[in-house]
Amino acid sequence: MESLQELVKRLEEKGILKTPSIKEALLKVDRVHFVVPEYRDYVYHDRPLPLKEGQTISQPLTVVFMLELLQPKKGHKVLDVGSGSGWTTALLAELVGEEGNVFAIERIKSLKEFGEKNLNKLKYKNVQFIEGNGARGLPEYAPFDRILVNASAKTTPPALKEQLKTGGKMVIPIDNLLYGGYLTLLNKVGENHYQEEIYPGFTFVPFIT
Repeated sequence: MESLQELVKRLEEKGILKTPSIKEALLKVDRVHFVVPEYRDYVYHDRPLPLKEGQTISQPLTVVFMLELLQPKKGHKVLDVGSGSGWTTALLAELVGEEGNVFAIERIKSLKEFGEKNLNKLKYKNVQFIEGNGARGLPEYAPFDRILVNASAKTTPPALKEQLKTGGKMVIPIDNLLYGGYLTLLNKVGENHYQEEIYPGFTFVPFIT
């Protein structure tokens, strides 16, 4: 089995991992805590791995690419949509620090419980897990400084755009017939005013609403 340090080094060498705080979070939040036992031999391979209910834990390269676009900071309030096993949730919790908050929403009850259990073991106190429809967001906790979506939608859900703070960022995978799969970085530059950047070549499980 390869090591966490070797995985992180490869991501740096590829030019994907650039931000020191993200590197620090990756080294602290070991992916091994978030995979199902039968796939632990592959935990440091740069590939997605199966979870329960037909879902996956994303490829490390993809997760790092998304975090580099999102740039979470200390004190931020973040919405993690489709939190799955909780790996991205834990990375976000580490990046926003004790003064920040992460709200993890997952529609599949067993996965929500799995992710929550994983983070409880690691003693994170700045995370709240909610079972629900990610497309609706969490209006009761909005606005958010950052929103990370971990499943592929046809278009960006309007509720998530509305719940993003002005000056905030959202990263969401989109999959449509015209362009195929890609990541969108959405910057909210004013009320109802957004700027988009598109990064092609990414595939995710579908966003089910």
